Amino acid sequence: MPSLQFKGKSAVWNHHLSVPYHTLEEKTKQSLKGKHQDENLIIQGDNLLALKALLPQYQGKVKCIYIDPPYNTGNENWVYSDNVSSPTIKDWIGKAVGKEDLTRHDKWLAMMAPRLKMLRELLAEDGVIFISIDDNEQPHLKCLVDEIFGEENFLANLVWENKEGGGSSDSTHFKIKHEYVLCFAKHKDAATINGVDVEDEDRYTLADKWEKNRGKYQLVKLNSASIQYSASLDYSIKAPDGSDIYPSYNDKKACWRWSKKKLEWGLANDFIAIKKDRDQKWAVYTKQYFKVDNEGKVIQRTNRPMGVINKFSSTTATKELESLFGGRMFEYSKPYQLIEYLLKLSSEKDSIVLDSFAGSGTTAHAVLDLNKEDGGNRKFILVEMEDYADKITAERVRLASKKFEYDAGFTYYDLGPAIDAETLLAGTLPSYKEFAKYVYYLATGKNHPDEKKINETSSFVGKSDAGSVYLVYQKDMDALKKLAITLEWAQKAHAKDSGKKIVYAPACYLDDEALEQYNIRFVSIPYNLFERNA
Repeated sequence: MPSLQFKGKSAVWNHHLSVPYHTLEEKTKQSLKGKHQDENLIIQGDNLLALKALLPQYQGKVKCIYIDPPYNTGNENWVYSDNVSSPTIKDWIGKAVGKEDLTRHDKWLAMMAPRLKMLRELLAEDGVIFISIDDNEQPHLKCLVDEIFGEENFLANLVWENKEGGGSSDSTHFKIKHEYVLCFAKHKDAATINGVDVEDEDRYTLADKWEKNRGKYQLVKLNSASIQYSASLDYSIKAPDGSDIYPSYNDKKACWRWSKKKLEWGLANDFIAIKKDRDQKWAVYTKQYFKVDNEGKVIQRTNRPMGVINKFSSTTATKELESLFGGRMFEYSKPYQLIEYLLKLSSEKDSIVLDSFAGSGTTAHAVLDLNKEDGGNRKFILVEMEDYADKITAERVRLASKKFEYDAGFTYYDLGPAIDAETLLAGTLPSYKEFAKYVYYLATGKNHPDEKKINETSSFVGKSDAGSVYLVYQKDMDALKKLAITLEWAQKAHAKDSGKKIVYAPACYLDDEALEQYNIRFVSIPYNLFERNA
């Protein structure tokens, strides 16, 4: 597969692996009480760091991701801020990216690559990601996502007609009134795109005495040459004049789509019509009703979604925000109905939905509105690094919840300190639970399966395929200087758990023979913090 080359690629390609894990610090005053308050998250902070912080709990659990990154038009003045160990990248940090910047595409790709890699880690095996973009970076983005997700997992490049009327005059040669929504699956074979509800289907035009319960219907010929021939489906049917009708199709050998038993049911329940076709030959039809299937069960008919979305304009989005806030608060917001439409295609009622370029909070609004519509329990995770995360992103959710009577709440977080050797040695310490979750992730490469089993008193973190994970730790620098794996601790732990034990601790007072005797593998904090033991 061809690969996309850009300045700084080698420096950023594995940068997501070296990003330190940060704790998340709850901000009670900014949070909103309500249903799923603990599971709906709004995080203020750099989205790359926030995504890394989410990994221990959410890796492989997010069903649907929607992101609306900077379009890199040259007018946004977004700033490259990733701390990458490269002279080239170091020179980019803190500088706004403008239209005349000859490396603006390189910088944008260098910013997107580690975030896309992290998003893929968070995505469920049957998950789908949608990315809004326009012509400035669409071709580069497609190549980049091909490389990270695999071109075989490409689903569609949706065209969204985002402008009302005649379109924009920004382009010299054409009036542009569309953007794109790039859609990829983590694994195409596992992903499902739901059909779009059919509300008024022109094909269903005929009516009979069953219209009230079954709706209108269309006639579909019962004979078919496209299905595999079966002798049991090749039988005669009596016409109203007593003649026999055989399932030939365009004078070719064919068979009926229904068995004799099913035909008898159809005749008895008025799901079959026998009439002459345009050639005045007797033909047998099934009556396909709009509201019920061919077994009489009530259904909602769906169609495959179109690749062009010709509704939900940007103008609508602007008016929605102005209505909520009482004035113009945010530029270039997406209409929440667009995101809600994408969620209908890709999510289930209990799905986790993530947006790491949260902006005005459109994705949370869409999740809450869809939950109200279909009784779902979807949860949202928003990440926004700008200082308006509270006053616009979170505030929109508060205002929308009140105006539209959504019953959900959320917990607001700031990024806390990093959990790495440098930070720990400097004395900035995480809580036991936060550290324990991260240690489990380091030891196993997996999310903690049951956080309630974390026990600070016994130092127990959790079970894994490689053995039990323990953490000897206190959020106190003076205490840490004295903590260690002692003979007494080892004997006590071994009495309860004689299996393999991976123990993270500041020090160990046992020799190799004793460690082997008590089945302990010691990992030092903080110097060997990042040793993977799985």
